[in-house]
Order: sequence, then C-alpha cells, then structure tokens
Amino acid sequence: MYRKSVQYYLSQRRKGNFSTIKNGLIIIFGATLVAVSLQLFLVKNYVIDGGIVGLSIILSHVFHVDVGALILVLNLPFLVAGFFFLGGRFLVLSLFASSVLAGETYILAPFEEVTNHPLLIIILGGLLLGMGVGLIIRFGACLDGTEVLAILFSERLPLTIGQCILLMNTIIFGSSVFLFGITEAAYSLATFFVAYKTIDTIIMKS
Repeated sequence: MYRKSVQYYLSQRRKGNFSTIKNGLIIIFGATLVAVSLQLFLVKNYVIDGGIVGLSIILSHVFHVDVGALILVLNLPFLVAGFFFLGGRFLVLSLFASSVLAGETYILAPFEEVTNHPLLIIILGGLLLGMGVGLIIRFGACLDGTEVLAILFSERLPLTIGQCILLMNTIIFGSSVFLFGITEAAYSLATFFVAYKTIDTIIMKS
C-alpha cells in the first residue's frame, strides 16, 4: 500500500506534475479529517489507531498531553529517516501535515465526542481517519513514521512492509488491552481495519 503511494509521489516529480500549493491544500484538508476523527470520535472513546497515531493516543491518556503534539514529536526521527529515502520535499510536507494536525487537534480538544455508539465510532471514525491519511500519503507526505520505518526494515530484514507494520501494531494494540480493556481494543482493531481499507482505496486511485 505505502510503496504504491511512494511510486505515485515519485512519478509526480518525474513528470513535473507536482504542485506544492495544490498538494499543500489537500494535505491541510486531509489533516483536518484526521483531527476530526481523533478528537470527535476516537480519543475520548478510548479507541486507537495503529502506528504512531495509536501510540500517541495511548500516551495522551497516560501523560495527559495533546495527541497532535505527540504525533508531531514522535514522528520526527522517522521523518528524518524518510528524508534520505524520499527527499527534502517529503520531509517538509510531512512536517507541515503533522504541524497542521497538531494545531487542529489542540483546537478541537475542548469539544465533546460526537457519539458513543460503537458502530458509528468504528465506521465514521475509521472512514474519516482513512480518508485523511490516504489523501496525505497520496499527495506526498506522511503522518505515520512507522510506515517509513517499515520500508527501511523491509529492505534489510526477511520481512515485507506489511509484516513489519503488523508486528509494530500488534505491540500497540496489545498494550491497549491492558490500558483500556478488551472491548475498546476490539473496537480499535475494527476501526483500524476500516481506516486502512479506506486508505488503500484512495491510494489505489493513483
């Protein structure tokens, strides 16, 4: 999935189709969708995503720190690694996406969750998250540094990108069982599935 988005991003640069303004505006829209999903559906209902986003949600509950700020800080080392793989434009756009997300999650933090209904949380929260992340990836940036790490690991270990991501997410979702309970962990897995199917659909359009 992520490798396909990398190929699309690189083909944009080769064909001269890359527009910083267009991509930047779409990345802002994508980050807004992610912020709405996190603050109005997932975080306050103890539902997490995979990767850095999921880890940030867990840590925000443990240390009472804004989830968007955690995503920005935790992503930094992975994005720097991505600089060597995808170049400076990728790093700048990814930092921009994470910064927009951090600001918007801070703005939305005081608002109550839209719903407590598990099915609505899973479907609406997962769709919004998947659409936002998918648009950000498709237009040259990244919100989840673990995917960059998975690409780098897959080049050096006998594991695929998907296997690396699965291994890291297994640890994260396993931790959520002890922190939030088995029910919330099950909701998180369902939301993760909806989000990643949505991401895959958006990227496959490229």
